[in-house]
Amino acid sequence: MTGKTHITYLFDPLCGWCYGASPLLAQLAAAPDLTVSLAPTGLFSDSGARAMDEQFAAFAWSNDQRIGSLTGQRFSDVYRSQVLAKGGMLDSGPATLALTAVALTAGQHELDALRFIQEARYVSGRDVTDMSELQSVLVSVGLDAAASRLASPDSDLLAANRARMASARALTREFAVNGVPGLIVDDGADRTLLKAQDLFSGGDLLARLSNTGASPARLARNSHPMKG
Repeated sequence: MTGKTHITYLFDPLCGWCYGASPLLAQLAAAPDLTVSLAPTGLFSDSGARAMDEQFAAFAWSNDQRIGSLTGQRFSDVYRSQVLAKGGMLDSGPATLALTAVALTAGQHELDALRFIQEARYVSGRDVTDMSELQSVLVSVGLDAAASRLASPDSDLLAANRARMASARALTREFAVNGVPGLIVDDGADRTLLKAQDLFSGGDLLARLSNTGASPARLARNSHPMKG
């Protein structure tokens, strides 16, 4: 391979498996021969949002324990008591909008902002479905401009948010993606989908994706040739 390989990260900010993949994404973003862009699918927003009832909370906690065991990511007891047990809605719309505000004001920090929002939920037990809570998270990490945009969403922010999700959803249809997280790896010749099972299957994915490793086309079976 020559040049940089580009990775499009399909995710939802309230997806536990996406939180589990957070350390891996940080490694990929730091690699000199890789670039990473975020593509929020809105999996748990709009019609995908759902009530956090007792049954779903129990399912989520059980799944979170599996993710934590596999990845080492922390799911705290305060998250269990203050987020899962309190009910409310599982709605990633506000967090997705917050990330779009970051993308428009400090795009180089969007992956960091995602991590801060995830940790606010899963470690600190904060309600990141609440706009004011999200503003507080952004301000606490120095993303004041994004917090200001989020406080008063204008038409440009809302349009950008819709466009980002539409683009991500188009990719999920093109690659027949059924869930998140997922990576679309583009080396300039092929675009390859790496599904969640590929991300958590062990081995050094960073080495395999780097310019010194194997071609992305060998990493998964679902490969699309470049078009246009």
